[in-house]
Amino acid sequence: MLSLNEIKTGKVLEINGEPFIVIKTDHHKMGRGGAVLKVKLKNLINGNVLEKTYQGNDKAEEASTATKKANFLYKDQENAYFMDNTNFEQFSLLIEDIEDQEKFLKEETTVDVLYFNENPVSISLPVKMDFKVVSAPPGVKGNSTGNVSKQVEIETGAIITVPLFINEGDMIKVNTETGEYAERA
Repeated sequence: MLSLNEIKTGKVLEINGEPFIVIKTDHHKMGRGGAVLKVKLKNLINGNVLEKTYQGNDKAEEASTATKKANFLYKDQENAYFMDNTNFEQFSLLIEDIEDQEKFLKEETTVDVLYFNENPVSISLPVKMDFKVVSAPPGVKGNSTGNVSKQVEIETGAIITVPLFINEGDMIKVNTETGEYAERA
C-alpha cells in the first residue's frame, strides 16, 4: 500500500481491479487540516481518465506489474505486433492503446512492455530515437531572424517541427515523449 507521499507521477495503481497510471498529482497542505492529494489517473486498459482525491491517512494499492523488453515487428490498421525478447512469443496491442507512441514505431525498435496480470497493456519507447527525414521544404533565405523553424516528415510518417537547416535525407533525433526535435543524429 502506498501513502500520500509515495503516490508520484508514473506510478501504476490498481483501482477496482484495473491498472491506472498517475499522470498528474497536486499536493495541498492545509494549515490545521490534513494534507490533500488530487490525482489524475489514466486507465492502461481502456484509456479512460479518472480524477481521485486522497486525504490524510488514505492508502492506494500499487498494481502488480512487470516490464519486459520486446521488438516492434509491424502494424496494420488496428494492431501493432511485437515479439517478446526472452521467449520470442508474438503479441499485439491495439493501435488506440498505444496512442501517440504509434507514430514513432519503426521496425526492430526495442520497447519496454508493461504487463498487468500477465497481459501486455502498454509500451514505453526509448526517450530519444533516430529518424530519417523523408520530406522537407527548403529553408527560405533571409527568413532567419529569431528562432525560425519548419515542419518535416520523418520515415514513420510523423510531422516534426525542426530548425531551418534540416534537409531531406538528414538523420535527426526526436524526443518521443514530447514529439519534438532534439538534435541531429
